[in-house]
Amino acid sequence: MAEKQSSVSDGQPAQPVQNELSAPSAGLSSLLQDGVGFTPLDSSSSDGPVQPFPRSPKLQRKAAKYAQPSQELLAQRLEELKAERVKTDAHIQSLKKRKGDLSRTTEVMKHQVQDHFENMLCVLKQDELAVLDSLDMDLKRTRTRLDQILKNWVNHQEQVTKSISIILDVLNKTSTAKEDKGQSELVSPKKPDASERDIKLNDKRFEKLLKTLSSISKNLKAQLQRKTLLLDSWPTVIDRQTCHSQITVTSEGQGAAFSTALPTVPEHPLQFDKVFCALGSSPITEGLRYWEVDVRCCSAWAVGVAYGSLQRKGQDKSAKLGRNRNSWCMELKKGNLFAWHNDRHVVCQGAGRSPPGKVGVWVNYDKGQLMFYDADRMVVLQRFSAALTPVFDRAHHQFTEPLYPAVRFLKAAENQSCPNHLEFCYSI
Repeated sequence: MAEKQSSVSDGQPAQPVQNELSAPSAGLSSLLQDGVGFTPLDSSSSDGPVQPFPRSPKLQRKAAKYAQPSQELLAQRLEELKAERVKTDAHIQSLKKRKGDLSRTTEVMKHQVQDHFENMLCVLKQDELAVLDSLDMDLKRTRTRLDQILKNWVNHQEQVTKSISIILDVLNKTSTAKEDKGQSELVSPKKPDASERDIKLNDKRFEKLLKTLSSISKNLKAQLQRKTLLLDSWPTVIDRQTCHSQITVTSEGQGAAFSTALPTVPEHPLQFDKVFCALGSSPITEGLRYWEVDVRCCSAWAVGVAYGSLQRKGQDKSAKLGRNRNSWCMELKKGNLFAWHNDRHVVCQGAGRSPPGKVGVWVNYDKGQLMFYDADRMVVLQRFSAALTPVFDRAHHQFTEPLYPAVRFLKAAENQSCPNHLEFCYSI
């Protein structure tokens, strides 16, 4: 009876036993719905969702990214974009102005070049007129002398004709022998003067003129071609750290002299210790390059290019120009000029009777091309490229490492002077 009263003490009807088992879960659900017994951790913000822990900086940035910007922020952003538009317009106008300036500058350059060529043409025209005038003067002098001699012979011819006529008249009139004798002595035989044979145009002078003009034409063509190459010229300075200890470099760094004196300075790790070689200080990694080496004061030499990986120690083939895959060179030894690469060589067909005084080196790094010139005559001594590889067994379409200008002093023949001086040069 007491249990029954307790079950209805709250005024609720008694529930079956099965409902009593589920009562705790139902009561928990009602408590969660009413919020009884739970207090938010962040009591300051009761409107938003309850966060049990503070947000991480990453989540805060992400929320700020997708949050609706305020009016103040939008106004600030608008002002920034307007300022950016003004700056962009100004930059575009500046680029357009530079574009116009480029066109005007190019026109000025073209006019200057045309003026130079017109001056050269004017000089050539003046020289042409002077040469033609000299030929006319020579012709005039020769014709004057011939006219004088011709006049003398015409006078002699008239006298002979007159004498013939007189003699014929005398014979017809049967004149006395005395008269005949007197008339027959009017004209004596005339022989050509030996000096007449020398009256002619100055052939020797004309031949000299033709040879001179031919030489000038060849030199002019060579200089114009050299001018094109010199546009890609650059100053070459010798790297003192790579020089053999018996090579002395000039103060400006462009000349190298070989000395037979034994070295007294310690060796550098990058230095050639056995081969009398030196490299340039600036590598070639792109584009076109041209330089010249004056070899007139050296009787045995090698001029070329090499990778920086060229061996520096020892005197085997890996340290000598042209005797390995890492270097190319022109070499003058015992009066013979050869092209070397990968320990193979060919005789240079472009060489003249005498060795070149200057060797020009032209590199097209991007296309893997290398050419050697006789810089005085602008004759190609040797061409290295991917298309010309059978002799040297080197099929490459581009250079694989930075290139360095290179020179080497060779041992001279017994009847020749000791190797002395080489110098890099690149100007006219």
